[in-house]
Amino acid sequence: MNIVIIGTGYVGLVAGGCFAEIGHHVTCVDICPKKINGLKQGQLPIYEPGLDDIVARNTAAGRLHFTTNLADAAPDADAYCIAVGTPPDEDGSADLQYVLAAAREIGRHLARPAVIINKSTVPVGTADKVRAAVSESLTARGADIPYHVASNPEFLKEGVAIGDFMQPDRIIIGADSEEALNQLQTLYAPLTERGARLIHMAVRDAEMTKYAANAMLATRISFMNEIAGLCEKLGVDVENVRLGIGSDSRIGHRFIAPGAGYGGSCFPKDVRALVNMAENAGYDPHVLHAVETRNHQQKNRLYQKLCAELGDDLS
Repeated sequence: MNIVIIGTGYVGLVAGGCFAEIGHHVTCVDICPKKINGLKQGQLPIYEPGLDDIVARNTAAGRLHFTTNLADAAPDADAYCIAVGTPPDEDGSADLQYVLAAAREIGRHLARPAVIINKSTVPVGTADKVRAAVSESLTARGADIPYHVASNPEFLKEGVAIGDFMQPDRIIIGADSEEALNQLQTLYAPLTERGARLIHMAVRDAEMTKYAANAMLATRISFMNEIAGLCEKLGVDVENVRLGIGSDSRIGHRFIAPGAGYGGSCFPKDVRALVNMAENAGYDPHVLHAVETRNHQQKNRLYQKLCAELGDDLS
């Protein structure tokens, strides 16, 4: 397939390189000339083990290209993947300006029937907004080209993203039409033929699944920090407790290490966006509020413990 990836950040570049690695022809598009010029010279804007080799190998093989101009790739595109940032707005909601800008740009250049795949982390209902933005651009052109919108969230971990893509726990496909599902099945056929599990669901379900997954992991972290605090008060060794509960096959050992709380570019943003989604729907997310509260308190608790050990002057 001929794939266009819009956005060369972490998700876009890993997906673009890996799609090329499994045999597709990929063009990565970004509005930043400096970033694209660097990629053409083999200079990656992110570090991920093994990604530089994949990019170099597939660029040399002619399966991976980089451009600032979507029009260069649109004539042959079978699928467009939107992989741009969704930073938090002031109220914690996901800012969709870059997603919708990409959708409008696709509508301006769509040349043949294609599937538009959202890989960005977006709230439930975003596919409808993408569809409206694409249709608006097509109408402005006086064009009537069929297309489908799908959701295909990524679950990549930094440091092992290549392995996560090539040997995924699951591939989530949100598709509301047979045509979109068929295109995504073709896209991932090289992986499913090797045993990768593809899970098909409605687009809205897939959009929610990404947030729910990250919120679940954040919840485990906050819960274990809660238990660690209680263990300290009761004179209990939390490491033994962690070993004991982690040995339960229903629980496992991952994401139950007490520490400073969750952080990074995803968990805080996604938990806050999910809270915002819930509140906008008239639902009070008690557990998610508690997860956030414990996480904020944990950072203060760590500071207080340092002060107790080292004194107030930490300079």
